[in-house]
Amino acid sequence: MGSRLMKKSNKVPLFVTFNLFLVLCSQNIIIRTVDAKSKVHIVYMGEKHHHDPEVVTCLHHDMLASVVGSKEAATDAMVYSYKHGFSGFAAKFTESQAKKIADFPGVIRVIPNHFHSLQTTRSWDYLGLSPNSPNTLLNDTNLGDGIIIGLLDTGIWPESEVFNDEDLGPIPSQWKGQCVSGQQFNASTACNNKLIGAKYYIDGFLAENEQPFNTTDSPDFLSPRDVVGHGTHTSTIAGGSFVYNASYKGIGLGIVRGGAPRARLAMYKVCWNVPRGQCSNADMLKAFDDAIHDGVDVISVSLGTQLPLFSEVDDRDAISIGSFHAVTKGIPVVGGAANEGPSAFTIENTAPWILTVAASTIDRSFPTNITLGNNSTILGQALFAGTEVDFTGLVYPENPGLIPSLAGVCEALILNNTPVAGNVVLCFTSVARRTPVALAVTSVRAAGGVGVIVAKSPGDVLGPCSSDFPCIEVDYELGTQILFYIRSTSSPVVKLSPSMTLVGKPVSTKVAAFSSRGPNSISPAILKPDIAAPGVSILAASSPFDPYMNGGFALHSGTSMATPHVSGIVALLKALHSDWSPAAIRSAIITTAWKTDPFGEPIFAEGSPQKLADPFDYGGGIVNPNKAADPGLIYDMGINDYIIYLCAVGYNNSVISQLVGNSTTCSSTKPSVLDVNLPSITIPNLRENITLTRSVTNVGPVNSTYKARISPPLGISVAVRPETLVFNSDIKTISFTVAVSTTHEVNTGYYFGSLAWTDDDGGHVVTIPISVRTQIIRYYADGN
Repeated sequence: MGSRLMKKSNKVPLFVTFNLFLVLCSQNIIIRTVDAKSKVHIVYMGEKHHHDPEVVTCLHHDMLASVVGSKEAATDAMVYSYKHGFSGFAAKFTESQAKKIADFPGVIRVIPNHFHSLQTTRSWDYLGLSPNSPNTLLNDTNLGDGIIIGLLDTGIWPESEVFNDEDLGPIPSQWKGQCVSGQQFNASTACNNKLIGAKYYIDGFLAENEQPFNTTDSPDFLSPRDVVGHGTHTSTIAGGSFVYNASYKGIGLGIVRGGAPRARLAMYKVCWNVPRGQCSNADMLKAFDDAIHDGVDVISVSLGTQLPLFSEVDDRDAISIGSFHAVTKGIPVVGGAANEGPSAFTIENTAPWILTVAASTIDRSFPTNITLGNNSTILGQALFAGTEVDFTGLVYPENPGLIPSLAGVCEALILNNTPVAGNVVLCFTSVARRTPVALAVTSVRAAGGVGVIVAKSPGDVLGPCSSDFPCIEVDYELGTQILFYIRSTSSPVVKLSPSMTLVGKPVSTKVAAFSSRGPNSISPAILKPDIAAPGVSILAASSPFDPYMNGGFALHSGTSMATPHVSGIVALLKALHSDWSPAAIRSAIITTAWKTDPFGEPIFAEGSPQKLADPFDYGGGIVNPNKAADPGLIYDMGINDYIIYLCAVGYNNSVISQLVGNSTTCSSTKPSVLDVNLPSITIPNLRENITLTRSVTNVGPVNSTYKARISPPLGISVAVRPETLVFNSDIKTISFTVAVSTTHEVNTGYYFGSLAWTDDDGGHVVTIPISVRTQIIRYYADGN
């Protein structure tokens, strides 16, 4: 069932196929069905070849009927017909029937259904988008009014005050979507001029899901209503309305709003409340299809797949396929980098037409006083909003024997020989994730303890512990100081104070440890991620079913939270530059990004050890929305550029033609993937001298002159020709070449640099990252 079923090459031309099936639309074709177990498969047919959606659906039903035996059986088997952004359908049929359909003319692939998973306020002021500053992208676009943001997620909690439509005008005239009623969701009251659309997609999920659904422990609603809270949270970040005095139990107090607070929202619920939040491929493709039809201006997808990745043209990656059709119709798609960092090659959503977002911190932290009995105070980090724990006993579990520290491992505490009741427990873990914290809290609470101090590798993912139980994190250095204090006295004591909120200096910006890293495992010459945005401890609305929600709001972390930050910024840029392509918007965001934090300090990347961030951590840098509004130059791309990419990486003419909807033949001379007009240069295997090409288009003052400024990677020579670009009313786009060579004589890791085009007055600095790896021996796994 996991194999790809490819069509044969000797098929009738596609236009003949569609005419043939139109003729058959009124007939019943009887073929004996196969008595075997049916499963949901996706029949992908690429770009649609008829403008009438009903005709396309008729084609799909007739095709299905021809293999399942009758139109009635086809109606029962059909899950979705994809008829707006592209052509295809999802249906239940057997393996042998799948093979028959794969041989039909016009069918690109038939593949089994597949599941995706979720990627899980100060941030807007941190990014310079304060509504109180007159000259910002936010105010230049009337807060994004008139733009429609579509989100594929877990649904939405419409009663949240962040979705109020106060002072909003009528629904934009381009909107063709719907607000659909369902369980505990009345469309007439749930939707308004802010939340203008809400649909849910579950047929693909129900047909394949093997886990208990809508249980007491994991409830859900057959409607757009959000139980998980993830979709409500991301919607708030992208386009929520102003809500004052919002906080999580007093922590992070301030104004909550979205990046485009006057934008309209459309929720496409594709993920359901089972472990890790399962999202069916079939459902997601239908949601993309509808969003394209409905008239959204940007699509935000805080979802991902699993490693290893499927290719960009493989229908098992619905995000890649759906986003291709959206982008070629002028709709930018923003996706999360995933939460598998800090290891290399863990980046997801790697297709060059997706704007892929990494997660960074902001200039806010939650210091929590740990006062020891020797009057020293250590600042841990926590989201502890409970009552202060006054001086009480402090213990560290140690067992007699050769390895006494085994008892004090957070995820496997051994408390037999430790007096825990009424005391605070110190433990250590080498695991960066939150799991050891939760396990330690469970063990300590069960034994009557009153708090936990967790010493671990530095990281930024905090979460409250249930019932305001104090769980405070420190690094190994501070944990060791606490341990030495415990061992220095017969009666160690400690006081734990509630967390505080610290904003601004000296809190530094970092790429979060969990944020997935490049290089791109599918096509290393395509830099991913593209950009980084705030994704750590972001305050936004959530569902009442969210165990970490209080007063309507929760603090969550993940590239899921970083993604809607960029989606909100893309919405503002669409409002300001309605004629810009998705690639132009991506270019503007990447080439103007911060390489330092807003205070001019370097950006580090969390990990073991912590290091200075590079393009595989944050792409172009931290998103700088006000600069992106006026980038000066853009590296633009259209469908022909994506075709060049698909040819360069070796996809065949048939697959490319079906994907783009036109007969396409790659040139006999294979193009170089290095010439794809991206706002970055990544060379994964430099050995001999190479020359690549880029083109830039002037979107600034008509008469402009730019000069190249190169910061070459270590041991790499970079030369640009011409070194000066002169634009005027007749010359708006100019191509240039970049010659690259290496002085290294051994295989190396990646070294990083940049190429910047600076205009005469220095008002525009258009910077792209350069990443180069020397490989004297190619395809050699040496750890680099």
